Amino acid sequence: MTNSSPSQHLFADVLARVHSVCTALANDGVLPAGLDLSRIVVEPPRDASHGDMATNAAMVLAKDAKTKPRDLADQIATRLRADALIEKVDIAGPGFINLTLKPQVWADALRTVLREGEGYGRSAVGASEKVNVEYVSANPTGPMHVGHCRGAVFGDALASLLSVAGYDVTREYYINDAGAQVDVLARSAFLRYREALGQNIGEIPEGLYPGDYLQPVGQALVAEHGDKLLKATEAEWLPVVRAKAIAMMMEMIKGDLAALNIKQDVFFSERSLIQGGTDRVAATIDFLRAKGDVYEGRLPPPKGAPVEDYEDREQTLFRATAYGDDVDRPLKKSDGGYTYFASDIAYHKTKFDRGFLNMVDVWGADHGGYIKRVQAAIKAVTAGKAALDVKIVQLVKLLRNGEPVKMSKRSGDFVTLREVVDEVGSDAVRFMMLFRKNDAVLDFDLAKVIEQSKDNPVFYVQYGHARGFSIFRNAREVFPDLPEDGAKRAAFLESAAVERLTDPAEQGLLRQLALYPRIVEAAATAHEPHRIAFYLYDLASEFHALWTRGRDLPHLRFIINNDAVITRARLALVQGVVSVLASGLAVLGVHAPNEMR
Repeated sequence: MTNSSPSQHLFADVLARVHSVCTALANDGVLPAGLDLSRIVVEPPRDASHGDMATNAAMVLAKDAKTKPRDLADQIATRLRADALIEKVDIAGPGFINLTLKPQVWADALRTVLREGEGYGRSAVGASEKVNVEYVSANPTGPMHVGHCRGAVFGDALASLLSVAGYDVTREYYINDAGAQVDVLARSAFLRYREALGQNIGEIPEGLYPGDYLQPVGQALVAEHGDKLLKATEAEWLPVVRAKAIAMMMEMIKGDLAALNIKQDVFFSERSLIQGGTDRVAATIDFLRAKGDVYEGRLPPPKGAPVEDYEDREQTLFRATAYGDDVDRPLKKSDGGYTYFASDIAYHKTKFDRGFLNMVDVWGADHGGYIKRVQAAIKAVTAGKAALDVKIVQLVKLLRNGEPVKMSKRSGDFVTLREVVDEVGSDAVRFMMLFRKNDAVLDFDLAKVIEQSKDNPVFYVQYGHARGFSIFRNAREVFPDLPEDGAKRAAFLESAAVERLTDPAEQGLLRQLALYPRIVEAAATAHEPHRIAFYLYDLASEFHALWTRGRDLPHLRFIINNDAVITRARLALVQGVVSVLASGLAVLGVHAPNEMR
């Protein structure tokens, strides 16, 4: 993506004009002064036959204006009809205002695309606000599996989307290196250490990690310590083996992420919260206690739980119910250690202390029940100044030609991310992980994502970009001086007579291009990068459809050998399409190829 400054896009321009009309009506006493205009939107109408844009201005302002929406719509419509951009204004239903823009508007929108290139769509809506996006955060106990993959891609694409929308984004990974699972990892690695020394370890015991990915850890321990650890007690060797295993697992995880072109800015260690002479978990509990948000008390038994499973004891509790949670939450275990939740509160407080008032966490499907308590904790430790949006990514069902894929031998009990990327490539993985809303289960078919057909969205979108470059190559018979460089080519085409693009299919493409900046802003605001993937598929589909029409109707072909004017105009349209496809694919972290092989 280029770093050009964002300009006001067409939808924002029309919204500003609607605001201006409402302000003028307030100045004339038709509307009360000081109305909240933030709820007004300008968007494409659900039915394209109703016009180019629609606004809800009369609907959202009528109550405060103490008038009927339809009457207010008449007042707004009268003034909008005088606007230089607007061809026609209609009022629908109880007071929706439909706008049809003058044809020149779409030609000017295309020239904006040509002028801004791949920077088209960048926005200042984020106003450089700091955002922390924490994603992946897989336990450092082995290679990443295909389930981690979806959260990794979603988080990375969301971070890119927020950057394009003008936010100051930090990508973060929380290393869960302080819980019981890393002690299990250490014991599993110690078994492989004994194996590397030539001992027969037999079957991997139940409860330990069985994958052979720990064999290199055992070999590294031998290279570093020889057989000395065999003579040590578990209390002596456990921290040594644990540290080595975690370090090597994190290097493996970073390699897996690199295969998907994912690189985080910050790797934050859970263990660091209680190391280095400062116990930040204790400090956070003390901070909350001083506010009256921590107390010693008993919890009622969980509903439906057998009595023998419930421990009735006085505990250190966080007053989560004061901040919207269902029950108060324990901060210490019966052995005096901290609960995972206590560490999580302290960790999120560090984000606030680092200046993040806007936080996004990407979690797996099994963490949905944990959301309310963490959001409650963030309200408490930040006095309501910070907000956390948790995005849940649902399961991935891995298939091959419709049949479930068998587990990996290397990992022991799951299919690794690296195996999937190695088989189908990072582009297919990234695009398809985003071609469904994050909270819906995803079927990922290894055979279908490499098909060269319209039924394979990633191929169809990338092919749209490649087809554009094929048209440029062929167009050099008419324009031998058509530049190879994208920016120079766009400048060469900016003066084209794009007003001649009057076919409904051409007009449809122009409207799609004008929509892109609004899609970026809406997707960033909603934290929904799948909207970009959906938009790119629609744009590519319209582009391919226009190309096909030209095959059937020769006068609609992109290259007309005896009409340089219309050819140049259509090449300008193609340049607009490839620029936006490249821009959107960059947000998703997917390549935009100039040719398909």
